[in-house]
Amino acid sequence: MQTNDRPISELMISINKGAIQLPDFQRGWVWEDGRIKALIASITNNYPVGAAMFLEYGNDNIRFKYRVIEGVTATDVIPTELILDGQQRLTSIYSSLYSRNAVHTRTDKGKKIFRYYYIDIKKACDPNCDRVDAIFSVPETRIITSNFGRNIELDLSDRTKEFENKMFPLNLILDFPEEQNWQNEYYAFYNYNQEIIKEFTEFNKKIIMQTLQYKIPVISLGKDTPKEAVCQVFENVNTGGVSLTVFELVTAIFAMDDFELRKDWEERKAKYF
Repeated sequence: MQTNDRPISELMISINKGAIQLPDFQRGWVWEDGRIKALIASITNNYPVGAAMFLEYGNDNIRFKYRVIEGVTATDVIPTELILDGQQRLTSIYSSLYSRNAVHTRTDKGKKIFRYYYIDIKKACDPNCDRVDAIFSVPETRIITSNFGRNIELDLSDRTKEFENKMFPLNLILDFPEEQNWQNEYYAFYNYNQEIIKEFTEFNKKIIMQTLQYKIPVISLGKDTPKEAVCQVFENVNTGGVSLTVFELVTAIFAMDDFELRKDWEERKAKYF
């Protein structure tokens, strides 16, 4: 077992390429909008968000099937690592801070929604503003309305409107070249106004660079880790947070021997019940 800190920018690139994947028996992603905003606030404040645990892939005695994280388009890629703990956090980071697609999440009441995440440049630089209050989630249209859609409260539907509202799209924050393009266009939009440049320089230092340099502790289990140890570790790390059911834990045990218990149960259920 090894522990080291890894930049989230590197982790997201590996996830996007399919080098880091999930054991196929892992439950789906379930975090809601409010938790995603709180996670983003913690990262941009350089607060710890907990460690992740990976298993090095390639042990002939542990024949897990695998799948990419939700939103990743890489196909037919054999992973180098599987996520045993940290799926919800890593998927939230990938979806909101890296992927260009709208985040498929849900409200506190469980309603499915699609969201993009932004951060208010002015509020983010204000030391008296709670960071989570500077983070906004907007619908797929990137337009927030009220009065049954009659009134537009916030319109971020194109880059010019992002500039007008001083709202930075968070799904560019880990892509340095794209972030630089946005910054250059932002300066040009305001005719290189010195106050605008000064404000964004502070934002870049406090938010963007801090996020780019943010690291997550990763505990890595070698591929020679015994099957029984992997099973015990997986059970231990999934007893808190969004706990796994007994069925899901048993599914994980069977998965180590390349048997898809969930699929088998669904087929038998459909046939006999």
